[in-house]
Amino acid sequence: MDAKSVITVNIVTPDGSVYDATTDLVVCKTTVGEIGIMPNHIPTLAALAIDRVRVHKGEEKFDEIAVSGGFMEFSDNTLSIVASAAEKSEDIDTNRAQRAKERAEKRIAQAKENHNVDELKRAEVSLRRAVNRISISSHR
Repeated sequence: MDAKSVITVNIVTPDGSVYDATTDLVVCKTTVGEIGIMPNHIPTLAALAIDRVRVHKGEEKFDEIAVSGGFMEFSDNTLSIVASAAEKSEDIDTNRAQRAKERAEKRIAQAKENHNVDELKRAEVSLRRAVNRISISSHR
């Protein structure tokens, strides 16, 4: 592959770099839908949903990275993703994610019982993050 037929992918969080690779296809879920990025794609800036970033690694293989929102910027065949949290599938502790899911479900029930809309929204985000991590870890 020549330099014009690959994308450099960088995923960073406030704690540092989580993922760095080259590929010919990345699939991200933005807040308005899914986007596939291939070499020489038009420059793009988008907010990311709590979901997975899929990086093509050949044939039908993909690296999957759980991201907790953030944004992506693509230009000059470089895709930069800045997320509040991100984990590669092999780094996800499934038991910890399951416990986080259970805690979030309890918080949702309490928030509904107390009619606390703000806490309900925060707990729902926590639940989406935990479910996303569990889903990605199950694809290993």
